[in-house]
Amino acid sequence: MKQKYQRTLELIFARSTSANIRWSEIEALFRELGAMIEEREGSRVSIYLFGVVRVFHRPHPSPNVDKGALTTIRKWLAANGVEP
Repeated sequence: MKQKYQRTLELIFARSTSANIRWSEIEALFRELGAMIEEREGSRVSIYLFGVVRVFHRPHPSPNVDKGALTTIRKWLAANGVEP
């Protein structure tokens, strides 16, 4: 895994939870892990990864992911064996 994706992964798993991770960096990490990403209505995005589909809301107006969504992403990655 390239260092920029590793850094994003480290930020996702960091304690305390960061509020400065851009959604575009998380999408890039998902793609690196093999995800297919599909735009849905509004700000929703379907992520096809680990044999399941998860729907997330792209943050707006700020490009940064909120702490609640980041916690959900961390748990999903950890449950599927992805950790820094």
